[in-house]
Amino acid sequence: MEFLVRRIAGLLLGGAMLLMAGVARADRTDIEAPRVTAALEQGLAAETGTGLQRNPRLAIRLYCDAGSMGSPEGFFRIGRILARGPIHMRNPALANAYFALAARLGHHTAPLLFDVTVASTPLDVDCNDFESGTALAAFDLEGYLSALSPAKRKLAGLIRRHAARYGVDVRIALAIALAESNFDAQAVSPKNAQGVMQLIPDTQKRFGVKDAFDAESNIRGGLAYLGWLKGRFDGDWSLVAAAYNAGEGAVDRHGGIPPYRETAGYVRRVMYFAGFAAGKG
Repeated sequence: MEFLVRRIAGLLLGGAMLLMAGVARADRTDIEAPRVTAALEQGLAAETGTGLQRNPRLAIRLYCDAGSMGSPEGFFRIGRILARGPIHMRNPALANAYFALAARLGHHTAPLLFDVTVASTPLDVDCNDFESGTALAAFDLEGYLSALSPAKRKLAGLIRRHAARYGVDVRIALAIALAESNFDAQAVSPKNAQGVMQLIPDTQKRFGVKDAFDAESNIRGGLAYLGWLKGRFDGDWSLVAAAYNAGEGAVDRHGGIPPYRETAGYVRRVMYFAGFAAGKG
Protein backbone atom coordinates (compact mmCIF):
# COMPACT_ATOMS: atom_id res chain seq x y z
CA MET A 1 0.00 0.00 0.00
CA GLU A 2 2.77 2.44 0.83
CA PHE A 3 4.33 1.83 -2.61
CA LEU A 4 0.95 2.50 -4.24
CA VAL A 5 0.53 5.74 -2.30
CA ARG A 6 3.99 6.89 -3.30
CA ARG A 7 3.35 5.97 -6.93
CA ILE A 8 0.07 7.88 -7.07
CA ALA A 9 1.64 10.88 -5.39
CA GLY A 10 4.38 10.87 -8.00
CA LEU A 11 1.91 10.80 -10.88
CA LEU A 12 0.20 13.95 -9.64
CA LEU A 13 3.21 16.17 -9.68
CA GLY A 14 3.70 17.27 -13.27
CA GLY A 15 1.21 20.14 -13.31
CA ALA A 16 2.03 21.11 -9.75
CA MET A 17 5.70 21.45 -10.51
CA LEU A 18 5.04 23.57 -13.59
CA LEU A 19 2.94 25.95 -11.50
CA MET A 20 5.51 26.07 -8.75
CA ALA A 21 8.45 26.56 -11.12
CA GLY A 22 9.69 29.42 -8.95
CA VAL A 23 10.27 27.04 -6.05
CA ALA A 24 13.78 25.63 -5.96
CA ARG A 25 14.24 21.93 -5.31
CA ALA A 26 15.09 21.67 -1.63
CA ASP A 27 18.01 19.91 -0.05
CA ARG A 28 18.75 19.59 3.65
CA THR A 29 20.61 22.90 3.80
CA ASP A 30 17.68 24.77 2.23
CA ILE A 31 15.24 23.24 4.68
CA GLU A 32 17.34 24.40 7.62
CA ALA A 33 17.99 27.92 6.30
CA PRO A 34 17.14 30.39 9.08
CA ARG A 35 14.49 32.29 7.08
CA VAL A 36 12.76 29.01 6.30
CA THR A 37 12.93 27.85 9.90
CA ALA A 38 11.59 31.22 11.04
CA ALA A 39 8.59 31.05 8.69
CA LEU A 40 7.84 27.48 9.81
CA GLU A 41 8.02 28.44 13.48
CA GLN A 42 5.78 31.45 12.95
CA GLY A 43 3.34 29.39 10.91
CA LEU A 44 3.14 26.83 13.71
CA ALA A 45 2.43 29.60 16.22
CA ALA A 46 -0.48 30.76 14.05
CA GLU A 47 -1.71 27.21 13.51
CA THR A 48 -1.66 26.28 17.20
CA GLY A 49 -2.46 29.66 18.72
CA THR A 50 0.86 30.04 20.56
CA GLY A 51 1.15 33.71 21.46
CA LEU A 52 -1.30 34.51 18.68
CA GLN A 53 -4.98 33.94 18.16
CA ARG A 54 -5.27 30.69 16.24
CA ASN A 55 -5.30 31.61 12.55
CA PRO A 56 -5.00 28.78 10.01
CA ARG A 57 -5.13 31.20 7.08
CA LEU A 58 -2.09 33.03 8.41
CA ALA A 59 -0.42 29.67 9.04
CA ILE A 60 -0.97 28.71 5.40
CA ARG A 61 0.50 32.02 4.27
CA LEU A 62 3.62 31.52 6.39
CA TYR A 63 3.99 27.88 5.40
CA CYS A 64 3.67 29.00 1.79
CA ASP A 65 6.54 31.42 2.33
CA ALA A 66 8.64 28.55 3.69
CA GLY A 67 7.68 26.36 0.73
CA SER A 68 8.48 29.14 -1.71
CA MET A 69 11.98 29.23 -0.24
CA GLY A 70 12.39 25.53 -0.98
CA SER A 71 10.95 23.80 2.09
CA PRO A 72 8.94 20.61 1.51
CA GLU A 73 7.84 20.88 5.15
CA GLY A 74 6.05 24.13 4.34
CA PHE A 75 3.97 22.49 1.59
CA PHE A 76 3.38 19.44 3.79
CA ARG A 77 1.94 21.61 6.55
CA ILE A 78 -0.39 23.37 4.10
CA GLY A 79 -1.67 19.96 3.08
CA ARG A 80 -2.08 18.99 6.73
CA ILE A 81 -4.26 22.03 7.46
CA LEU A 82 -6.36 21.41 4.35
CA ALA A 83 -6.76 17.76 5.28
CA ARG A 84 -7.17 17.93 9.05
CA GLY A 85 -7.69 21.58 9.99
CA PRO A 86 -10.93 23.44 10.71
CA ILE A 87 -13.85 21.81 8.95
CA HIS A 88 -14.71 24.92 6.94
CA MET A 89 -11.18 24.95 5.47
CA ARG A 90 -10.87 21.26 4.63
CA ASN A 91 -10.23 20.46 1.00
CA PRO A 92 -8.98 16.86 0.61
CA ALA A 93 -8.33 17.20 -3.12
CA LEU A 94 -6.19 20.30 -2.66
CA ALA A 95 -4.51 18.75 0.38
CA ASN A 96 -3.50 15.84 -1.86
CA ALA A 97 -1.90 18.25 -4.32
CA TYR A 98 0.25 19.81 -1.56
CA PHE A 99 1.17 16.41 -0.13
CA ALA A 100 2.24 15.36 -3.62
CA LEU A 101 4.33 18.51 -4.07
CA ALA A 102 5.97 18.02 -0.68
CA ALA A 103 6.74 14.41 -1.59
CA ARG A 104 8.31 15.48 -4.85
CA LEU A 105 10.58 17.83 -2.92
CA GLY A 106 11.69 14.99 -0.65
CA HIS A 107 9.25 14.94 2.27
CA HIS A 108 9.00 11.36 3.52
CA THR A 109 5.77 11.63 5.52
CA ALA A 110 3.69 13.41 2.90
CA PRO A 111 2.91 10.31 0.78
CA LEU A 112 1.54 8.55 3.85
CA LEU A 113 -1.12 11.27 4.35
CA PHE A 114 -2.11 11.26 0.68
CA ASP A 115 -5.75 10.15 0.42
CA VAL A 116 -5.91 7.60 -2.41
CA THR A 117 -9.71 7.73 -2.40
CA VAL A 118 -9.79 11.40 -3.47
CA ALA A 119 -8.77 12.84 -6.83
CA SER A 120 -6.14 15.54 -6.57
CA THR A 121 -6.93 19.14 -7.54
CA PRO A 122 -4.42 20.82 -9.86
CA LEU A 123 -2.46 23.62 -8.22
CA ASP A 124 -3.80 26.33 -10.51
CA VAL A 125 -3.16 29.14 -7.98
CA ASP A 126 -0.17 30.03 -5.85
CA CYS A 127 -0.55 29.11 -2.18
CA ASN A 128 -0.06 32.80 -1.38
CA ASP A 129 -3.32 33.40 -3.22
CA PHE A 130 -5.26 30.94 -1.07
CA GLU A 131 -8.67 32.53 -0.50
CA SER A 132 -7.42 35.62 -2.32
CA GLY A 133 -9.00 38.84 -1.12
CA THR A 134 -9.56 37.56 2.41
CA ALA A 135 -8.06 40.03 4.89
CA LEU A 136 -5.82 38.65 7.59
CA ALA A 137 -6.19 39.99 11.08
CA ALA A 138 -3.41 42.32 12.20
CA PHE A 139 -0.35 40.46 13.46
CA ASP A 140 -0.12 40.46 17.25
CA LEU A 141 3.57 41.28 17.50
CA GLU A 142 3.58 41.68 21.27
CA GLY A 143 1.62 38.48 21.78
CA TYR A 144 3.98 36.52 19.56
CA LEU A 145 7.05 37.90 21.30
CA SER A 146 5.57 37.14 24.73
CA ALA A 147 5.42 33.43 23.86
CA LEU A 148 9.09 33.17 22.85
CA SER A 149 11.73 31.77 25.15
CA PRO A 150 13.23 34.08 27.79
CA ALA A 151 16.49 34.16 25.81
CA LYS A 152 14.72 35.32 22.67
CA ARG A 153 12.66 37.88 24.56
CA LYS A 154 15.94 39.28 25.90
CA LEU A 155 17.17 39.75 22.32
CA ALA A 156 13.93 41.51 21.41
CA GLY A 157 14.61 43.78 24.37
CA LEU A 158 18.02 44.66 22.93
CA ILE A 159 16.37 45.70 19.69
CA ARG A 160 13.87 47.86 21.57
CA ARG A 161 16.71 49.48 23.51
CA HIS A 162 18.88 50.36 20.51
CA ALA A 163 16.53 50.90 17.55
CA ALA A 164 15.81 54.60 18.13
CA ARG A 165 19.52 55.35 18.40
CA TYR A 166 19.90 54.29 14.77
CA GLY A 167 16.72 56.02 13.59
CA VAL A 168 14.96 52.72 12.97
CA ASP A 169 11.30 52.12 13.73
CA VAL A 170 11.36 49.46 16.42
CA ARG A 171 8.49 47.57 14.77
CA ILE A 172 10.47 47.25 11.54
CA ALA A 173 13.58 46.17 13.43
CA LEU A 174 11.67 43.48 15.32
CA ALA A 175 9.95 42.35 12.12
CA ILE A 176 13.29 42.03 10.31
CA ALA A 177 14.65 39.95 13.19
CA LEU A 178 11.58 37.72 13.06
CA ALA A 179 11.85 37.20 9.31
CA GLU A 180 15.60 36.67 9.32
CA SER A 181 16.15 34.25 12.18
CA ASN A 182 13.24 34.35 14.63
CA PHE A 183 15.82 35.64 17.16
CA ASP A 184 18.23 32.72 16.80
CA ALA A 185 21.61 34.12 17.83
CA GLN A 186 23.47 31.10 16.44
CA ALA A 187 21.71 30.93 13.07
CA VAL A 188 23.88 30.51 9.97
CA SER A 189 22.45 30.55 6.46
CA PRO A 190 23.75 28.67 3.40
CA LYS A 191 25.21 32.03 2.25
CA ASN A 192 26.98 32.45 5.62
CA ALA A 193 24.66 35.14 6.95
CA GLN A 194 25.05 34.95 10.72
CA GLY A 195 23.21 35.65 13.92
CA VAL A 196 19.91 37.27 14.82
CA MET A 197 19.59 39.66 11.89
CA GLN A 198 21.63 37.46 9.55
CA LEU A 199 24.57 39.67 8.62
CA ILE A 200 26.92 38.43 5.91
CA PRO A 201 30.65 39.00 6.51
CA ASP A 202 30.82 42.02 4.18
CA THR A 203 27.99 43.74 6.08
CA GLN A 204 29.62 42.88 9.38
CA LYS A 205 32.79 44.59 8.18
CA ARG A 206 30.89 47.64 6.87
CA PHE A 207 29.19 48.25 10.20
CA GLY A 208 31.89 47.26 12.65
CA VAL A 209 30.60 43.89 13.84
CA LYS A 210 33.60 41.95 15.12
CA ASP A 211 31.70 38.93 16.41
CA ALA A 212 28.46 38.12 14.61
CA PHE A 213 27.54 35.60 17.31
CA ASP A 214 27.67 38.25 20.01
CA ALA A 215 23.97 39.06 19.91
CA GLU A 216 24.23 42.69 20.96
CA SER A 217 27.02 43.44 18.48
CA ASN A 218 25.07 41.70 15.73
CA ILE A 219 21.89 43.60 16.53
CA ARG A 220 23.73 46.92 16.59
CA GLY A 221 25.24 46.13 13.21
CA GLY A 222 21.89 45.16 11.76
CA LEU A 223 20.27 48.32 13.10
CA ALA A 224 23.11 50.43 11.71
CA TYR A 225 22.55 48.85 8.31
CA LEU A 226 18.79 49.46 8.52
CA GLY A 227 19.43 53.08 9.50
CA TRP A 228 21.76 53.49 6.52
CA LEU A 229 19.18 51.93 4.19
CA LYS A 230 16.52 54.24 5.61
CA GLY A 231 18.59 57.22 4.51
CA ARG A 232 19.35 55.64 1.15
CA PHE A 233 15.67 55.00 0.36
CA ASP A 234 14.14 58.12 1.93
CA GLY A 235 12.47 56.30 4.78
CA ASP A 236 10.47 53.90 2.56
CA TRP A 237 10.42 50.84 4.80
CA SER A 238 9.24 48.49 2.06
CA LEU A 239 12.31 49.39 -0.01
CA VAL A 240 14.49 49.14 3.10
CA ALA A 241 13.19 45.60 3.69
CA ALA A 242 13.70 44.70 0.03
CA ALA A 243 17.27 45.99 0.14
CA TYR A 244 17.98 44.14 3.38
CA ASN A 245 16.87 40.95 1.62
CA ALA A 246 18.21 41.38 -1.91
CA GLY A 247 20.79 44.18 -1.59
CA GLU A 248 20.49 47.87 -2.26
CA GLY A 249 21.95 47.38 -5.75
CA ALA A 250 19.06 45.12 -6.74
CA VAL A 251 16.54 47.73 -5.57
CA ASP A 252 18.36 50.41 -7.56
CA ARG A 253 18.52 48.28 -10.72
CA HIS A 254 14.81 47.50 -10.63
CA GLY A 255 13.68 50.92 -9.47
CA GLY A 256 11.80 49.40 -6.55
CA ILE A 257 11.17 46.01 -4.97
CA PRO A 258 12.99 43.47 -7.18
CA PRO A 259 10.73 40.96 -8.95
CA TYR A 260 12.12 38.04 -6.99
CA ARG A 261 9.66 35.62 -5.44
CA GLU A 262 11.54 35.38 -2.16
CA THR A 263 12.03 39.14 -1.88
CA ALA A 264 8.37 39.88 -2.54
CA GLY A 265 7.37 37.42 0.16
CA TYR A 266 9.99 38.77 2.54
CA VAL A 267 8.81 42.37 2.16
CA ARG A 268 5.18 41.37 2.61
CA ARG A 269 6.06 39.35 5.71
CA VAL A 270 8.14 42.12 7.29
CA MET A 271 5.52 44.80 6.66
CA TYR A 272 2.80 42.55 8.04
CA PHE A 273 4.76 41.68 11.18
CA ALA A 274 5.49 45.38 11.71
CA GLY A 275 1.82 46.29 11.39
CA PHE A 276 2.38 48.44 8.32
CA ALA A 277 0.07 46.39 6.10
CA ALA A 278 -3.36 44.85 6.56
CA GLY A 279 -2.17 41.53 5.17
CA LYS A 280 -4.68 41.19 2.35
CA GLY A 281 -4.25 38.21 0.09
